[in-house]
Amino acid sequence: MSEEREPVTRIITPVRVEYTYTPGIASERFLRGVREGKLLGAACDSCGRVYIPSRGACPRCASPTSEFRELSDKGTVITFCVVRVPAANIDVPLPYCTANILLDGADISFTGLIQGCPFEDVRIGMRVQAVWRPESEWGFGIGNIEHFTPIDEPDVPFAKLKEYS
Repeated sequence: MSEEREPVTRIITPVRVEYTYTPGIASERFLRGVREGKLLGAACDSCGRVYIPSRGACPRCASPTSEFRELSDKGTVITFCVVRVPAANIDVPLPYCTANILLDGADISFTGLIQGCPFEDVRIGMRVQAVWRPESEWGFGIGNIEHFTPIDEPDVPFAKLKEYS
């Protein structure tokens, strides 16, 4: 005699995966630049668009991105989100604001935390600058930038940003 049971429809299993990341030439150059306090983008050989971090090839026209350029650590908020829900492996006190930032000289946005102002003051077009951790704490990662903070520059009009959002 078999006992009737509810079907199993979901299972939660903790998973841990360890791996070694081997960056390609473009990623390695970006990571070495960050270690030196530089944000390096790479320009497409064909269309000239600048990507950060570099992908080694342009995602639009598939041409190589071989010319590296040092970009400013200043940029413009093109979209943002106030996060109020905890997530595993994110060690930032809630709530916090994260934004897609178009660094000066880049053609693709870069993600960063926004701090140094109330969340209700964050807006599309707001100018921000990176706040770097002390150099003694720098490693080969974007964590060298602690956050971005507003700067005293005029907002960039949305019409100049809409192709990036």
